[in-house]
Amino acid sequence: MAPTVDPARTSGATVSSWFATAATPPTFAPLRENTTADVVVVGGGIAGLTTAYLLGQAGKKVVLLEDGELASGESGRTTAHLSNALDEGYTVLEELFGAEGAQLAAESHTAAIAQIEQIVGVEHISCDFARLDGYLFLPKDGNPQELHDELAAAHRAGLTGVEWLSDSGTKGFATGQCLRFPQQGQFHIIKYLNGLAAAITAQGGRIFTRSHVTEVSGGSPASVRTTEGFTVEAQAVVVATNSPFNDRVVMHTKQSPWRTYALAARVPKGAIATALYWDTPDPYHYIRIQPVESDEHGQPADYDLLLVGGEDHKVGEDDPQARLDCLEDWARTHFPQITAIDYRWSGQVLEPNDSLAYAGRNPLDSDNVYIITGDSGHGMTHGTLGAMLLRDLILGHPNPWESLYDPGRVTLKAESLKEYAKDNASVVADFTELLTGGDVASADDIAPGSGAVLRQGLTKVAVYKDPQGQTHTCSAICPHLGCVVHWNDLETSWDCPCHGSRFDAYGHLLAGPANSDLAPKSLSE
Repeated sequence: MAPTVDPARTSGATVSSWFATAATPPTFAPLRENTTADVVVVGGGIAGLTTAYLLGQAGKKVVLLEDGELASGESGRTTAHLSNALDEGYTVLEELFGAEGAQLAAESHTAAIAQIEQIVGVEHISCDFARLDGYLFLPKDGNPQELHDELAAAHRAGLTGVEWLSDSGTKGFATGQCLRFPQQGQFHIIKYLNGLAAAITAQGGRIFTRSHVTEVSGGSPASVRTTEGFTVEAQAVVVATNSPFNDRVVMHTKQSPWRTYALAARVPKGAIATALYWDTPDPYHYIRIQPVESDEHGQPADYDLLLVGGEDHKVGEDDPQARLDCLEDWARTHFPQITAIDYRWSGQVLEPNDSLAYAGRNPLDSDNVYIITGDSGHGMTHGTLGAMLLRDLILGHPNPWESLYDPGRVTLKAESLKEYAKDNASVVADFTELLTGGDVASADDIAPGSGAVLRQGLTKVAVYKDPQGQTHTCSAICPHLGCVVHWNDLETSWDCPCHGSRFDAYGHLLAGPANSDLAPKSLSE
């Protein structure tokens, strides 16, 4: 059974394998006074920590603020693939951004893997970093032409080492026809982030955890303010919080929130070749091996962990436990070597309408407020390349990726416009839930340990019944833009289907773009 974790260290009830197989990330004191810096970074995941590290390396005085603990958001819920084989494929990227845009996308993600490798070497971070091959393969009913088209597009994007194979030839898993992407990477995310935090403090950077930022202001100086009323003034602000809470509307019309699922299963050591694997259906799956040195008794382990992820769906549009069950069925069918499943968890990704993430100046702010968002399932590499890009922008250095990842860009292509219209039509439909009935008729219909939304007059109430049968209530209306939240039984959280805000069972904020708790609300008799 997976261990419990301090709620400040994770954004859900499930626990990923990373926290149990590494030292706990260091904790730091909250911000307790007004201060100044050259740059203030908001967010303690891979994007924020890498930004702080690179700017500190360049001589900037950096303050980093995290509202929970380091890696308590989505960085601790990854499967930690380091890849330049992007989800939408180079055929789609070339159509949307042209040949040069596809080349820059390949170049930037390749550079991100190299940057991580360099940091690991320079800072002597022991985080299981390895270079390895990745294989893109088809499902049983897949169309082989899809691989041939992608091969040609990848070559045009500059990834000339990609090759077609009739089978990967890897031990323990027959892929069938596939593309081999050389020089991919993997690492242990918590061990890596622990190393980054140590390097930042060694540079003189200051990290404050349990420090929630409520306001971000650009200008001269730029500043942020915390819940306790303390401020940090700086020359620049970087918001690296997965979903940018400082932008109320614009960025959230350009991307949509999706839930994603993962598990870590024991397989005999050496039974499956160490490689990255990705398939092409919708929903898709991704696989890798995480080495295990010692077991729970401190003895040399005779197993490794097989990490399997996928079964993504839009927030609020499916049953999370059912999707996780589907993922387990898929994993056991394709990997009969599995002897036990130690960890099951879920996470959240933001999918841009035009397939590429955002990193740069916030569109509606002054020139010195920057964001990193829309990772589209490539948080490890995009969080890194985004940090590289923002470092250059803040230092006034040219960067060839600036226009490609510009948060203010508008991609006027049919596929992008269709996704934009579909995603925002879905949000409009979600607002109609304000007019519908509740999930159940009364709190008596809610099982202990579960939650449901009840209709009460002109509004709706989120009701959680704890395992002891005591009910806890709050408003079911998300404070971001007013959508009705949905109960997530897997993570015991309230999730907003419109833009992905999340709250714990008692209504306390877990993740933005909302920046406050669900409002207090009681049930009338």
